[in-house]
Amino acid sequence: MGKRSTSRRLAMQALYQSDLSGVGIETAIKNISESEKFIAETIAFASQLATSAWEAKGTIDKIISKLAIDWPLDRIGKVDRNILRLAIQELRLKETPVSVVINEAVEMAKKYSGEEAAKFINGILGTYVREREKAAG
Repeated sequence: MGKRSTSRRLAMQALYQSDLSGVGIETAIKNISESEKFIAETIAFASQLATSAWEAKGTIDKIISKLAIDWPLDRIGKVDRNILRLAIQELRLKETPVSVVINEAVEMAKKYSGEEAAKFINGILGTYVREREKAAG
């Protein structure tokens, strides 16, 4: 697994921990990064992603709620919700190719949630990208 894949996993875990326990995102990142040995670049990218996703959570949650038709935000599993938060934030930053972000999110869902969750996340992210492209012109 590449450094960025590991960073995304750490960021998702930090978002999940903050969402579940209410600890601050910085504390969650510290907790997660102390559990294993990681190189500084991996932790730095994870921290950047998790922090920016957490800070934009209100905006991102509105996007998820709009796209997840018939699925209120509180009915979406916590792992799935945080994978979506992370991926949508990374797509909003426009620093990583769309296909990479979506593929990584789907793979995380398969590993940490399940096949149905992976399909759900793929659908939400695909719709988000199409709507963003349509709005851009």
